[in-house]
Amino acid sequence: MKKNLTKSAYYENQIWLLIWVVLMSAVSFNLFAVGEDTGMNSNILDSAIFTNDFYPILAWDPQHGWRQEIDQRKNGLASIQDCNFNLGGFVLPRDLPECEELGLKVIMAPDVPDILVWMREWKHLSDEEIDARVKTMVDSAGDSPAVAGYFLTDEPGATCFPALGKAVNAVRKYAPGKLAYINLFPGYATIGAPDQSQLETESFTEYLERFVEDVKPQFISYDNYMVQYSNDLVIKERIPVYFNDLIEVRRVAMKHGLPFWNIVSSNQIRPFTTIPSPANLRFQAYTTLAAGYRGLTWFTYYARGYGYAPIGTDGEKNITWTYLQAVNHEVKALGPIMNKLDSTGLYFTSPAIAPNLPEGPGIIIETVESDVPLMVGEFKHEDGSAYAMIVNLSLEKSAKLIPMRDGEAVEGVYFSPHDGRPLPINYDHGLWVVAGQGVLIRPEAE
Repeated sequence: MKKNLTKSAYYENQIWLLIWVVLMSAVSFNLFAVGEDTGMNSNILDSAIFTNDFYPILAWDPQHGWRQEIDQRKNGLASIQDCNFNLGGFVLPRDLPECEELGLKVIMAPDVPDILVWMREWKHLSDEEIDARVKTMVDSAGDSPAVAGYFLTDEPGATCFPALGKAVNAVRKYAPGKLAYINLFPGYATIGAPDQSQLETESFTEYLERFVEDVKPQFISYDNYMVQYSNDLVIKERIPVYFNDLIEVRRVAMKHGLPFWNIVSSNQIRPFTTIPSPANLRFQAYTTLAAGYRGLTWFTYYARGYGYAPIGTDGEKNITWTYLQAVNHEVKALGPIMNKLDSTGLYFTSPAIAPNLPEGPGIIIETVESDVPLMVGEFKHEDGSAYAMIVNLSLEKSAKLIPMRDGEAVEGVYFSPHDGRPLPINYDHGLWVVAGQGVLIRPEAE
């Protein structure tokens, strides 16, 4: 994910991608159909930072570059907060006074000359070296209330997991209540033998299960940029790759009672892909929410060789920043409500946007009348009431929705994406969502 363009050439391997799609198309998603009893707990993490009122929206970027080549950014931490992020990354100890002044929570990085080298060394360290390395990073933060967690690594192969498990334990020991931050590869990374592939396993599922078993993490985070790689859903064979990962990470995380985060793209991920738009940014955000994810991360905030990032190569804000500010505002309004909900089911209206995705009928919302493909996530509130989020999967048009149950339009309320207020559903004017957007509703109790 966080690599220069030449090191990410595997993303452009069309033969491999087609093989992956064929393999995944054979998987049955019956396990993910609505009505599954997951037993998922609504607690966010074993952390004092991630409460039900805090839905993490993370800006994925090192504040001073990977090699501390940047002293101070023209649009730094204050601009991240202005863009409606509530979690900044990745800062150094010298940034913490400013973070505290802003009231911005952050993930702290190690204060070393080259973070890229540092984060790849875990499996080569002794137990004592792992413990000392984590202690040094925690000690450098002092008792700063801004620190939500500590950056350990990005996209490790499975052979790194045992060492990372020791690092996570060290964070728990030296910084109880803080997050040990690790992000995983997507399912379209290369598979195969250790040290001969990126996942270093024979499948994405094995990779996820090994991560849980060996690391005993606080959460699962992964990245997937197939919305842009599919050129806004034009390249049909790439659409399933986005949803397959979304569903499989959800399944494994819920199986083990872990929260799960999604990293999606806020730049032109490659020169041949589409650029960020209000529609594709909303699509990525709302599909994440509807699938029950407990954190949203945007890659990248700064350009760093990527086109159309929120902060350009000149260090100035651009139109993507404005789009992202608006989408983050909606997530901040709805996220704290979503935190109080347990994901109980997920389905797609027929015909589904991609093959082999779970289709309705649902339980809370049996179906939805609309002229666009939809994704429906179903939830149970901690008080026992039912909720559903319906996402417009079209990136081209707004859609009028009529959620149905027992042959009748569902009455109830929807929640304002501006401020989270419950508002009555009024079918005289229609329940509308713009391209890529979702709507959170609470049906009237039967």
